[in-house]
Amino acid sequence: MEENVKKIQLNDLHIALGGKMVPFAGYYMPVRYSSDKEEHFCVRDGVGVFDVSHMGEFLVEGPEALNLIQKVTSNDASKLVDFQAQYSCFPNETGGIVDDLIVYRYSEEKYMLVVNASNIEKDWNWINQHNTMGARLTNLSDELSLFAVQGPKAVEAVQSLTSVDLKGVKFYHFTVGDFAGKQDVIISGTGYTGAGGFEIYVKNEDAEEVWNAIFEAGKDFDIKPIGLGARDTLRMEMGYCLYGNDIDDSTSPLEAGLGWITKFTKDFINAEALKAQKEAGVTRKLVGFVMQEKGIPRGHYPIVDAAGELIGEVTSGTMSPSMNVGIGLGYVKIDFAQPGSEIYIQIRNKNLKAQVEKLPLLKG
Repeated sequence: MEENVKKIQLNDLHIALGGKMVPFAGYYMPVRYSSDKEEHFCVRDGVGVFDVSHMGEFLVEGPEALNLIQKVTSNDASKLVDFQAQYSCFPNETGGIVDDLIVYRYSEEKYMLVVNASNIEKDWNWINQHNTMGARLTNLSDELSLFAVQGPKAVEAVQSLTSVDLKGVKFYHFTVGDFAGKQDVIISGTGYTGAGGFEIYVKNEDAEEVWNAIFEAGKDFDIKPIGLGARDTLRMEMGYCLYGNDIDDSTSPLEAGLGWITKFTKDFINAEALKAQKEAGVTRKLVGFVMQEKGIPRGHYPIVDAAGELIGEVTSGTMSPSMNVGIGLGYVKIDFAQPGSEIYIQIRNKNLKAQVEKLPLLKG
């Protein structure tokens, strides 16, 4: 076992379920239980459960909570109503992204920020560094487990576990209620698959009981545990960014196609520089593409034009199980960023044709 790699609460349970555990973002995580393809279709067509308890959660409270969030995030959190969630990012001072995150608003003076596992310490330090207004901060990351119940049958599979009308939990909204006999469970209409469903935040001490209850309730729907392998193919079909691959400290939210979460109606860290970048126009852009020739793109493969000139780099790539073709995300020079643009991916010294497509890559 590697040193300094943490274990999530249900580590031993996943091993007992046949999960292949690998170090990911500082934690041992199940990468698969059966096959990535089988697990992918389980979520796309039915219902599957990811244990994503490695994610970080911070509470931001008090009269200055919103002011702090407005300062450190790019999106406009003042537009949130109680029990609504918002996708956002922390811009850094040099034009890149500290992390992407989800902001949950409970009330005017209480918010929860959900951040990426690999960035928990970095984000915590960043927020504290900028908390000059004295908002109250609590790091809950080691106290909560998070299960993503995803797929078109998700609601039906576990509705029996709660008095909350799960159909009534709208996309990017959440509620706090009873679930599997536990109180104060956060039930959120969020997820990273594009297949529908929700995410459930429970206290670590309740995690195993809640996990088992989910599988008991969902057994008639052929519910299965799903690993990080399928999570990756599912999110790529939707064109969702993965921090560390598609966005990082050196990529601007505008280059990453995250202009929609970058609101210049308020002041935030590095807003002036990003506004200037928007006015000047970016020189490269993150795009989704579909292979036109047989080949599987992978991260860091060069992207070239028809003449073989370098125009960018693949950041994420895979064989799409749903589309049965190679797909990926990557940064290209702005002239090649329009949907329909012809690009070539260099795979084993061959330049294979691909086409830039509007996201999501998986249509319908």
